[in-house]
Amino acid sequence: MQTLQKENNKLTLAAEQVKILEATTKIKFGEKLKETNMFPLRPTGIEILQINLGKLCNQVCEHCHVDAGPDRAEIMTKEVLDACIEAAKNPTIDTVDLTGGAPEMNPNFRWFVEEISQLGKKVIVRSNLTILTYKKYLDIPLFFKDNNVTVISSLPCYTQGNVDKQRGSGVFKRSIDALKRLNELGYGKEGSGLELNLVYNPTGLGLPPEQSGLQADYKRELKELFDLEFNNLFAITNLPISRFLDFLLKEERYEEYLDKLIGTYNPLAAEEVMCRNTVSVGWDGKLFDCDFNQMLELSVASNSQNISNFDVEQLKNRNIILGQHCFGCTAGAGSSCQGTIT
Repeated sequence: MQTLQKENNKLTLAAEQVKILEATTKIKFGEKLKETNMFPLRPTGIEILQINLGKLCNQVCEHCHVDAGPDRAEIMTKEVLDACIEAAKNPTIDTVDLTGGAPEMNPNFRWFVEEISQLGKKVIVRSNLTILTYKKYLDIPLFFKDNNVTVISSLPCYTQGNVDKQRGSGVFKRSIDALKRLNELGYGKEGSGLELNLVYNPTGLGLPPEQSGLQADYKRELKELFDLEFNNLFAITNLPISRFLDFLLKEERYEEYLDKLIGTYNPLAAEEVMCRNTVSVGWDGKLFDCDFNQMLELSVASNSQNISNFDVEQLKNRNIILGQHCFGCTAGAGSSCQGTIT
């Protein structure tokens, strides 16, 4: 009963955030798409299945759009995971992208990764790094290697002060320790075939700087300071939802931030947004256009609304649900789960 009440409270908060986002009198995202004949926004295909394995996490990051943390009880069950495996068998899907919370904390995580790997799909795990330094998860890096998992990890800066401010005290040191272990196994090393990518997101209200230049800075500093290597840096814009929206409202800077996103709208980025080739699966099996719509409980506009009745043809022919938060993905160079777009 207590867990149900918590979930109902989260749904109420999501609905309230949608109201706040849509209450603005500024230009709507759909109107911007109409200027370049892109409305309604439609999928280009279904290539990526992005699956939220649960909202349980060992961290409470101030920017987290999932609102994840140690107190969250939402965990994807084995029944829903089985349905995800069946959906992933569709030949149009080439990548399965696992998120959380900390996806490694799902009790069926290892089994699920092995099952997906055996399908011949690319498996991405979005790890917060620090979870890999806890006793129960120390062997996960080797498990990643054995299953040729692509690791994508958040590291919002190469300095301790900025990381700990955004993600919590002690997070930077644990993150560096985890990266060293991954490097020892070959991750991020040229020619190893083991891909290790890092994620940058701004600590304030700014947009990410130019990605390739920032990547060069990261590579230089992490090599000099810690002898660390990685493959790519993905620069991702903070979207005005969940904890970040709460922060903007508290600081009375929501209008300022939305103005910035609208003012830097890039129609070329809009053509390549991730929702056009991705379907997001919530921890309970519900389907969404993207991870951000998932957190706002904006379900897909399709009869195929749950992973249990996953239908690629129906999903390919849907209109993508839009909102003011979509300006975050199309501002500047654009933003996706694989970094900048243009």
